[in-house]
Amino acid sequence: MTVLVLTRPTDATADLVISELTTREVHVVRLDPADFPESLRVTARIDPHFSTWEGILRGQHRDLILNQVRSVYYRRPSPFRLHPGLSGQDAQWASAEARAGLGGLLTALDCTWVNHPHRNAVAGIGPVALDAALRSGLAVPKTLITNDADEARSFIEELPGRVAAYKALGTQAPSDIDGAPYALWTTQVRAEEITDAVRLTAHQFQEWIPKAYDIRLTVVADQIFAAEIHSSSEAARIDIRTDYDSHTYETCDVPHLVAAGVRRLMDTFGLHYAAIDFLVSQDGEWYLIDVNPTGQWAFIPELRTPITRALADLLEGTHDHHRTVR
Repeated sequence: MTVLVLTRPTDATADLVISELTTREVHVVRLDPADFPESLRVTARIDPHFSTWEGILRGQHRDLILNQVRSVYYRRPSPFRLHPGLSGQDAQWASAEARAGLGGLLTALDCTWVNHPHRNAVAGIGPVALDAALRSGLAVPKTLITNDADEARSFIEELPGRVAAYKALGTQAPSDIDGAPYALWTTQVRAEEITDAVRLTAHQFQEWIPKAYDIRLTVVADQIFAAEIHSSSEAARIDIRTDYDSHTYETCDVPHLVAAGVRRLMDTFGLHYAAIDFLVSQDGEWYLIDVNPTGQWAFIPELRTPITRALADLLEGTHDHHRTVR
C-alpha cells in the first residue's frame, strides 16, 4: 500500500514526513498536480465489475496505482501547469477539465486524507471557522464583516480602547506592479481612519485584545500539541507573521475546555489535521483567531519531531484514532 503526498517540489515540511515514512520502509509517492498534463500522465477506468476507479498515474520519477493508495497527505500542491500554447478560453477549458479529471480521480480516493481538499476548503473560510468555533464552545473576538463605513466606525467606537484589528478575510492578496504576491498583515485601525473605500468590498474588523502571547495549537487525529509564541518586536506583537526572528517558543498545556472545544471543531469539519492560532489575553482567556487546515508546524523546534511522528503514524495507519472521515 502507498502513501500519496500531494505537494509542490519545494516543501520542507512535507520532506520531514516523507523522510520519517521512508525510514519506516513505507512506500511513498510524491506528486505535484502542476506536473499535469505536461509530465504527468493519467489513465483510469471504472465499470460495473470494479469497486472503484482503477488506473495509474505515471510521473517523471514514480508511478501511482490508484487502488493501492492507503492515505493521502494533502499539503500544498501547485495549480495545474498547462501547455504554453494554450491561451484564453482554451486555457480556461483545459484547466477546468484537468480539475474535473485528475482532480476528480484523486478526490474520489476512498482512504484516509490529511486532509481531504473539500474539507480544507470549508474549514479555511474565515467566517465559517469563527462560527464553528463559537458553536464548539471556544471564545472568539467580537467581529464585524461589512462594506458599510458608518457601521465599521460605530463598531470600533464601541470597542474597549476604541481600536480594532483589521485582517483580510482571504489568503489571496493583490499583486504589486511586478506581479509578485504580497501579504496583507493584520493592522490596528481607529474609527477616524475608516474611509468610504470600505464600500468597495467586504472587510473584517475584530476587537483588539491586548495579549500576553500567541499560541500555535496543532492537532493530529486525537493528539494536540501547543506552543506559546512570545514576540519581542512591536510588528510581531501585532501580527506574528511579520517577524519570525523575534519569536521564542515554549511548549505548553492546553486548558481542558479549550482542548474539548478544539476536538468538537475538528469533528465539525471532519479534519484529521489543523494548525489553529489562538491569542491569550492578559487575564489568561484563549481566543481562537484562525483555523489553518494545511498550516505549518515545523517552525517550532520542540514540536517538530513529535508532530512528524504523529503524522507518519496517521498516514501509515498505525495511529489508533477514532475519526473515519475522508
